[in-house]
Amino acid sequence: MRVRSLFISDVHLGCGFSRADALFDFLGGFEPERLYLVGDIVDGWKLRRNFRWDDTASFVVRRVLGMLKRGTRVFYVAGNHDEFLRPWCPQLLGGVELADMVVHVTPDGRRLLVIHGDQFDQLTRHAGWIYRLGDRAYTLALHANAWTNALRRSLGYPYWSLSATLKTRVKTAMNFVNDFERFVVRYTRDRGCTGVVCGHIHVPAVRRIEGIDYYNCGDWVEHCTAIVEHVDGRMELVGPEGGTGHRQAPGRSEPARLRLAQPAVAR
Repeated sequence: MRVRSLFISDVHLGCGFSRADALFDFLGGFEPERLYLVGDIVDGWKLRRNFRWDDTASFVVRRVLGMLKRGTRVFYVAGNHDEFLRPWCPQLLGGVELADMVVHVTPDGRRLLVIHGDQFDQLTRHAGWIYRLGDRAYTLALHANAWTNALRRSLGYPYWSLSATLKTRVKTAMNFVNDFERFVVRYTRDRGCTGVVCGHIHVPAVRRIEGIDYYNCGDWVEHCTAIVEHVDGRMELVGPEGGTGHRQAPGRSEPARLRLAQPAVAR
């Protein structure tokens, strides 16, 4: 399928739970003019321990490079798990346009800020050790998912995600997601953009918040979702079962003020 842009985040290649096989198949169904890799594509945190790079991860990289060779512009926006790339931002590496953030311009002239989003996560910015502890807890939840669903499959029950359930039902987790979204959209407005495409929190979404179009790509660990910009400029959240997404009424709070680098503009 020919599309104008494809946005993917949080693949976590190198992590044992990365769904690189699903992403490889997914990428094979698209011919994008632009491919945005919106952070945490490679899980650099696993380099010190439990790093797993198999043939499927290599096939994903080759498929991306194949797109690049066929004329797709590839943007790599660094995240916190691949923050080792940030000292080289902005830079052109082997044809891949590496940046800390990018502004994408839609056919109707809307400016969308493309950023991973860890800059708006207060734990990442001020208490990294807590965030890394949370990452360990998330990994344990993914292990529990595997064990639980092996039993569910043997009993004929469908897949069920413990970690996703905790995110959607635990009040503290929901407050974290809501705060993250508000920080992101207010920074987006401060940058003169009307929308934002991000990742980081592994919660796929398409909604309007405080007058800003908010698109979260989700992840390729559990949800296997991405944002597609069609040739007519229509934005859609797509996953294993087709398009999803919903709208939300804006909330109210004071705007976030963060000092970040000026984004490049993709034209």
